[in-house]
Amino acid sequence: MNHMRTRHILNLSGGKDSTALAVFMRDKVPEMEYVFCDTQKELPETYEYLERVEAYLGKPIVRLNAERGFDHWLQIYGGLLPSSQARWCTRKLKLEPFEEYVGSDPVYSYVAIRADENRSGYISTKPNITAIFPFKEAGITKSDVFRILDESGLYLPQYYEWRTRSGCYFCFFQRQSEWVGLKERHPDLFELAKAYEKINSETGERFTWRHGESLAELERPERMEEIRANRETLDKEASVPKLVTLTSLINADDEEDLGCVMCHL
Repeated sequence: MNHMRTRHILNLSGGKDSTALAVFMRDKVPEMEYVFCDTQKELPETYEYLERVEAYLGKPIVRLNAERGFDHWLQIYGGLLPSSQARWCTRKLKLEPFEEYVGSDPVYSYVAIRADENRSGYISTKPNITAIFPFKEAGITKSDVFRILDESGLYLPQYYEWRTRSGCYFCFFQRQSEWVGLKERHPDLFELAKAYEKINSETGERFTWRHGESLAELERPERMEEIRANRETLDKEASVPKLVTLTSLINADDEEDLGCVMCHL
C-alpha cells in the first residue's frame, strides 16, 4: 500500500511576515518548500529581496507563474481592473497557480498570521491542504517579526521606505501616498499603471485603480503636494517616528486586513 508523502509548503509574498516565518521555520522543517506566486508585475525591490531570502534559506524559492498573465485576464474580464470588489488578480495569478502546484498531495501550508492579528489569511478549501499557523502558536507579534528579520540580517525590503506591504506595483490597495511614492521611486512603473486606466468621455465609464480619481489626476503637482501634506499630518497625529532604518514602518496602522489574503503576508 502506497502512502503519499505529506509536503510542507511556505508561500512567500516578498513581505515582512512571510519572510520572518521562513526564517523562523528554516531549521525546524528542513524539507520545507518555499514558493512565490510571481505575477510578473512585482516591484524590483521585491525580486531583489527574494534573492537575498533565497540565499539565506540555502534552497531555491520556486517561482509559480500563472499559465496566462495579468494582461490576458484583463482582456477576459473586459478591461475591468481588479478591485476590492473584484479580486480576480488574486484568484487567477496567486491562488490557482498555488493550488495547481500543490496538486492532490497532502500538504501542510504554513501561514504567516501573527498572534496580534485578527484575520485568517489564505486558507484553501481543498481537503488535502491543512493550514498551519506557527506565529499564532508561538505568540509571535509584530515586534518579534522585526527582531527575527534584524537578527537574520535580512531586515525589510526597501519598498517599506514608502509602502506598507508587498504586492503588484499597481495594487489597488495602495494608499494615495503610496501611489505618490511609486511616481517618485519608479516613474516608469507609474506610467505603465496609468496606461491601464481607461475613461470613456462619451459614457463617463471609468476603469481606474482608485475609486473616483485617475492616476493622471493624482499625479498633478498640486494634488501630489496635498497628499504629502496629509500624510505628514496623519503621521504627526499618530506620533509615528520618521523612518530612520528599515526596521520602522511608515504608518502606525497596518490595515493588513484590507490586503489580498496571499499578497500581503
